[in-house]
Amino acid sequence: MNLIIQGGALPTFLLERLVAATGARAVEPRPPQVVRLTGASRTAEFEALIPLIEAENLDWAFVQEGKKLSDFGLICFDMDSTLITIECIDELADFAGKKAEVSAVTEAAMRGEIDYRESLRRRLALLAGLDARVLARVFGERLLLSMGARELLEGCQAAGLRTAILSGGFTYFTERLRIELGFDFATSNELEISGGKLTGRVVGDIVDAAAKAHHLCRLRDELGLRKEQVIAVGDGANDLMMMAESGLSVAFQAKPATRAKADVAISFGGLDSLLNLFD
Repeated sequence: MNLIIQGGALPTFLLERLVAATGARAVEPRPPQVVRLTGASRTAEFEALIPLIEAENLDWAFVQEGKKLSDFGLICFDMDSTLITIECIDELADFAGKKAEVSAVTEAAMRGEIDYRESLRRRLALLAGLDARVLARVFGERLLLSMGARELLEGCQAAGLRTAILSGGFTYFTERLRIELGFDFATSNELEISGGKLTGRVVGDIVDAAAKAHHLCRLRDELGLRKEQVIAVGDGANDLMMMAESGLSVAFQAKPATRAKADVAISFGGLDSLLNLFD
């Protein structure tokens, strides 16, 4: 395996301990601020060094030697707090004067403390009667791409991967991002609007964790790919089923429970840090 350490300067004392702990046969500096230890093994001695690595605000990952980004055929992103920096439903709630109430439910759902379907129903009910024109204000004034998102997407597209947004968020935002960024696919919830106002409901079935996993598998099968050719990127409990159906699961700025179950965690760098893992 290769061990990739990235995001800043790796202290010499820590590098020496990592080489000894993993039995790495070579150390390759890969600018900017990336070090690759080739022939490394994940050992108990390495596990003991993780707090020291993370204390330096460094991300780390073990990746199969010789792995290329072009070995994959599909990458699927969660939207809220992953592809973008905000939770769209929280920002909509801000315009309704109910951001604190909605954010508290959002956080609980992301930690896996509340069933996602129930959490969405509760949050949407608080938005009933909100002027639908607020959607455009959230998109135009508050929605920002996460650091490195555009670079990662462009790198994946250049390597020949198909790209998808699989979100428990809303089509108003996913469709605009799909068009603006050139995603191949997007799936999310459609807000019901009547008389120019949100009704507090969605149209059709709710896109929850199981639905996200279903759509990943559907795309994987339609594209004739194997599980190991799929990357899934998410941050919350609602992403775990989707991530479990991928060959490489990536937790980005994620809740602890999500980070613990992912193959790779990016906690300090941008999404484009993922590009540094591959030859």
